[in-house]
Amino acid sequence: MTAGEPQQTWRVIDLINWGTDYFAKKNFENPRREIEWLLSDFLDCKRIDLYLRFDELFSRPMLNQFRAWVKRRINHEPLQYISGRAEFYGLTFKINRNVLIPRPETERLVEVVLELIGGAIAPRILEVGTGSGCIAVALAKELPESQILTIDNSQAALDLAHSNAFDNNVGNIEFRLMDFLLEKPETKFDFVVSNPPYIPRAEKNTLMPEVRKYEPESALTDDKDGLQFYRRFRDIASGLIEPGGWLVLETGLGNHPQLAADLFATENFLAVELIKDYNGDDRVLKVQVR
Repeated sequence: MTAGEPQQTWRVIDLINWGTDYFAKKNFENPRREIEWLLSDFLDCKRIDLYLRFDELFSRPMLNQFRAWVKRRINHEPLQYISGRAEFYGLTFKINRNVLIPRPETERLVEVVLELIGGAIAPRILEVGTGSGCIAVALAKELPESQILTIDNSQAALDLAHSNAFDNNVGNIEFRLMDFLLEKPETKFDFVVSNPPYIPRAEKNTLMPEVRKYEPESALTDDKDGLQFYRRFRDIASGLIEPGGWLVLETGLGNHPQLAADLFATENFLAVELIKDYNGDDRVLKVQVR
């Protein structure tokens, strides 16, 4: 697939075979999956459907655009930034480099909040650090009677989250620009949920290139020990959450979940529990305020 072959026709199967070889030469771990992911996103279909459309021809403009996608992926740019979208909790979200890419493990955060809410009528929910809006929008979709405030210190993230809420037809979310480490909402909430920056500064350089080079650093790390936001939640919980209300936070890997949980081992909290994701790792911390 080069500019020197203007008359050559390319079918889906030709691109799969070429891409498998090309990504292998570039030392990608699973080259066939790489080209399948790119093609299925490009054609907006499932990977299995590629083989039902194997004889479909690419036009020259399509081929030029797809070549540009391949070049970006070769540089380890995440597929979600290349395609501009990602799936989360059965919903589609627009994604750009101003926000983190929604991850499957974060869906567990939404599930835990929904389990805690149960049959509560019109719960008041605060989300801290909305990014793409995936958590707030998923909750709003499941809880149309809820009142959700979501905050972020990035106007670009808030604009994207607002657009994603509109695209997913939810209107019960308020978006507000706020630096949570320096200020907080004046009202109290029944539930507070967050996937805060938790990667310690010392671990930044160990991240995969897809993460380290492309995702916004301020959403990945607190540039300290990875616990700065958890201390902030602990310190202001009584002024932020109604008595008996819950704080639900995503945590990192390794010893990070336990370090975060230990911060809440005070008389101000009734319950502190770590919950595993579907990989068997402790990834969600739920804390009940006394």
